[in-house]
Amino acid sequence: MSVKILRRMESVFTVTLTFYCLFTVGVHGDSFTVLQAPEFVSFQKGDWPVSGEKIPDLVALTMGFSVQEDLSWPGLQAGPLFQRPRANVLVVVRGVDSLALPQSVASYPLENPVPFTLDSVAETVHSLFAEDTPVVLQLAPSEERLYMLGKANAVFEDLPVTLQQIRARLSQDGSVLSSLPLNSLSRNAEADLLFLSEVQVLHDITALLQRHRHLAKDHSPDLYSLELSGLEELSRLYGPDSPQYRDATALLASVLQKFGQDVYGLYGNSSVVEVVTVKAFEAPLTRKSRSILESRQISNPGSPYNLAYKYNFEYAVVFNIVLWLMIVLALAVIAIAYNLWNMDPGYDSIIYRMTNQKIRMD
Repeated sequence: MSVKILRRMESVFTVTLTFYCLFTVGVHGDSFTVLQAPEFVSFQKGDWPVSGEKIPDLVALTMGFSVQEDLSWPGLQAGPLFQRPRANVLVVVRGVDSLALPQSVASYPLENPVPFTLDSVAETVHSLFAEDTPVVLQLAPSEERLYMLGKANAVFEDLPVTLQQIRARLSQDGSVLSSLPLNSLSRNAEADLLFLSEVQVLHDITALLQRHRHLAKDHSPDLYSLELSGLEELSRLYGPDSPQYRDATALLASVLQKFGQDVYGLYGNSSVVEVVTVKAFEAPLTRKSRSILESRQISNPGSPYNLAYKYNFEYAVVFNIVLWLMIVLALAVIAIAYNLWNMDPGYDSIIYRMTNQKIRMD
């Protein structure tokens, strides 16, 4: 009898421990952290999960743009209509589920971590502010992927992009190797140099922005998208429990904290800085080559049923502008016609008044 009771207690304890471990793993997952945000961009603190595929829409809403589908997420509240941040900086860190960022505005769990890009937001910025040439920078140092638009071509032309250029930058004066504590990280290992090169890119971006402070004073919003995968390589090579990985995680957290503060200050406390930490994406990212300047053909080819075109999310805005402008013009015409109909030519018109005086003199 006592043996059966002990076996039952053991099974209950095993089930409870398994549930606790699963719960702990579910809580400490990927995260979406807001490092800096102005007061008019209101992020509410809570544990509301945000889907990875909705992050581009979330970035667009923080910049004051419209999205095709409503984002039913209570973490971001509607802000003032005539205020928008001057820049949005999104940093994606692969290889870690969370970073110790104590000075953050809010942090939310990330679910469905699928690969995403900010191409749609970049197209919106270019279409709305084409004459002002805003800064659009999308950079992934590990993949040597760079996309620049507008003033970014002139500002970041000296930014090292390829791994060979970044490693050459590490050996020059003023590199991060002479100012940051490396601890267990090596200057000769390939994975360590990849991680340090990404840290160097963050340092060079803030240095170039400090040199070109006029970018923060224009009326066009700027967009930055950075993807860092150095921690992923360190975790694959040394393991997540290695001292190299722990030192790199702590170093990157401090660098990102300072990077967010510097960018926030350079844009006059009017920029949003977000950090997405994901252990691993669920699917590989496939990017299709295309030009952001190519025009879209507004047509509906290949439809044998004579269907209408797809709904454009700007239709409501254009409709309201045309509707209320027509109403105002119609009311103005009615008011002018009423006043002309009831006008006394002898007293209300200077033409007839002078004519009457001339007739009396004759």
